[in-house]
Amino acid sequence: MNKEEVVHLGKLARIELTQTEIDTFTEEMSAILSYVSAVKDIAGEISTGEPKPGARFNVFRPDEVTNEADEYTADLLAEMPKTEGRFMVVKKILNTDTE
Repeated sequence: MNKEEVVHLGKLARIELTQTEIDTFTEEMSAILSYVSAVKDIAGEISTGEPKPGARFNVFRPDEVTNEADEYTADLLAEMPKTEGRFMVVKKILNTDTE
């Protein structure tokens, strides 16, 4: 990686770099890219065509109610600062008046 590429990356990241930082990052980025390339080469050789561990997939389950109706209502309402019947009272935060 050369200095112009480091300066360009700095501009993309909106980071102002000093000349010392540009010199340092040029060396460091080159070393990092070399390391990543070596890891990629090693990992590429391991491919066996079989599914790789850690494959991601969704597990679906049906939505089912698992508790009895009103099983927790009284406990939840007891924790609310202010209630009206079975509802909690909250401060109005939206203005629905149109002018």
